[in-house]
Amino acid sequence: MNNPTHSRGAVALAVAGAVVCGALVATQSRINGQLGHELGDGYLAAFISFGSGFVLMAIIAAVQPGTRRGIGSVIRSIRAGTTPWWYTVGGAAGALFVLSQGLTAALLGVALFTVATVTGQTLSGLLVDRRGLGTMRPKPVTVFRLIGAVLAVVAVAFSVSPEIQAGIAPWVLVLPLLAGLSLGWQQAVNGQLREISRSPLTATFFNFLVGASVLGIVLLVHGLASGLPARLSDNPLLYVGGALGIIFVAGYAVVVRFTGVLVMGLAAIAGQLVASLVFDIVLPVAGQQLTWTTIVGTLGTLAAVGVASIPSRGSKGAALP
Repeated sequence: MNNPTHSRGAVALAVAGAVVCGALVATQSRINGQLGHELGDGYLAAFISFGSGFVLMAIIAAVQPGTRRGIGSVIRSIRAGTTPWWYTVGGAAGALFVLSQGLTAALLGVALFTVATVTGQTLSGLLVDRRGLGTMRPKPVTVFRLIGAVLAVVAVAFSVSPEIQAGIAPWVLVLPLLAGLSLGWQQAVNGQLREISRSPLTATFFNFLVGASVLGIVLLVHGLASGLPARLSDNPLLYVGGALGIIFVAGYAVVVRFTGVLVMGLAAIAGQLVASLVFDIVLPVAGQQLTWTTIVGTLGTLAAVGVASIPSRGSKGAALP
């Protein structure tokens, strides 16, 4: 399943890194959700998160020579025609995910939204790995990888099943499903930017540049139509979402070359569920209770990562057509 130049220890370490990145995603989601609640505007909260991340990345690029060299390398490679320009727009997937949260999560409920995005992310992981991208060699859809993917979706669905609402129109699921599909592609192209630039921070810079630009346009339209909050939150901890985003976007760009998109995505999903479980125990949200389905679903997702990470013995026989 994995590139033969990568030892099992390196792959295991990369999987652990993806779990940690997923936990940071859940932490960022909790922070951005609280910021959106206090502002009364989820669009502004999303832009603040992306925008602050871009400002931090611009400062890092200004003082860190390796990041500047990496940006120059990517630009020269695109001009020379050796790198597709669309490798640089992975941040649009993050913007689409945030937008889909604002547009459909209220209609679907957070639980069904999560199932739709996880399904899309898992499918895109299988497809991108099967096809390969740039320096990422194609990985066969083995029995273990397929079982792990299905188990992850089932585990997540089971974890949030008490919260799933009935009577949802099928079309509402399309946007979060597309958002999930785009996340796998985002992680793959960010990984390619890291390979080209030899700098995960360069990939992160382009990610936040594009994401902040897209959300800035959306916020402008939203503000003209509905207005913006009169005041911001005075809690400084609610403005660290962008800094957390820098860490996990850069982390994903590093580990994806060891794990592939599918296993990294499953490990990240597991990390999100574990962190959410910890939050529910330590810092519960008013009106929400920890259920046994959440615990079982989280354990099931961790098991899915383990199954999908099992290397095939004789991959020709184990690969599915």
